[in-house]
Amino acid sequence: IKNKKNISLPISRVRLIMKSSPDVSSINQDALFLTTKATELFVQHLAMSSFNNGAGKETNSLSYSDLAHTAEETETFHFLTDILPKKILARDYLKSLEQMQEEDADF
Repeated sequence: IKNKKNISLPISRVRLIMKSSPDVSSINQDALFLTTKATELFVQHLAMSSFNNGAGKETNSLSYSDLAHTAEETETFHFLTDILPKKILARDYLKSLEQMQEEDADF
């Protein structure tokens, strides 16, 4: 592919991920390139949105919490909340789990 220089993600890794689907038997080179480029643009958009809406502007950095906040607060990225959950302390999780168990016991 003559446009290989225009992408940053490793094409071989994207091919491997695509082939992991049982629905995919063969992958056209153009489809592979376009999927790789689209993935790269999506990640760039997520990173820029997270940076612009997070604390990163002040510190010139991007953190996991910025990404998780963007996934939770932006409808476009809401589907990512399962893989980018907000971090909580173990004691807070255990407390909420205990409360849920108490509520279940009330029924």
